[in-house]
Amino acid sequence: MINDIKLYIVPTPIGNLDDITIRAIETLKNSDLILSEDTRHAKKLLSHYKISTKVKSYHLNNEHKKVDEYVELMLQDKTISLITDAGTPCISDPGFLLVREAIKKGIQITCLPGPTALIPAIVLSGLPSDAFIFEGFLPRKKGRKTKLKEISNNTVTTIIYESPYRIIKTLSDLLEFLGSDRKVSVSREISKIYEETFRGKVSDALVHFSDKKIKGEFVICINKEKD
Repeated sequence: MINDIKLYIVPTPIGNLDDITIRAIETLKNSDLILSEDTRHAKKLLSHYKISTKVKSYHLNNEHKKVDEYVELMLQDKTISLITDAGTPCISDPGFLLVREAIKKGIQITCLPGPTALIPAIVLSGLPSDAFIFEGFLPRKKGRKTKLKEISNNTVTTIIYESPYRIIKTLSDLLEFLGSDRKVSVSREISKIYEETFRGKVSDALVHFSDKKIKGEFVICINKEKD
């Protein structure tokens, strides 16, 4: 490990526990503290790899209160690793505030390469991947219609995330704003046993997922306005 680095952004598996690098495991083992979105979830992964480093919570509901405390620890020469429940921190997950404040204080940071759901999803989609827009999760209320209108006019592939609880609502909204014939690719359970990618019209995607019990996090890739 590089001694000057005090904050490591460490990607963790999005499904299959084998999808973690040797470097990530060693970094977590050698850190003074691991910050995790959900400590219970994190401990399953850490136990699997026999990592005994202390874990504390750092999530959307406490990051504003905790960020100064953790920055101060790094200023006291402690090494912190930040992980999320799955994938790379700061990508639609907590982490931005900690990184920003660490930069302000001159703390050295690095981000390890590793799992994230959006890259496998766009590769699997068969849609143009030379350029794309990543929107993360759509606004739930304020700004949602405006964002959907923007997406409908995008001239490159658009990628969004969605939960199993809102996938039908989002596909219905896409049908309304994009029209029934726009092509989409909808991936879920990436890297897991029941991994699935649906490719076709948005209208057919809505029917497909309306007819089954929905589980897993979703990545929706939306074809550009004109193909």
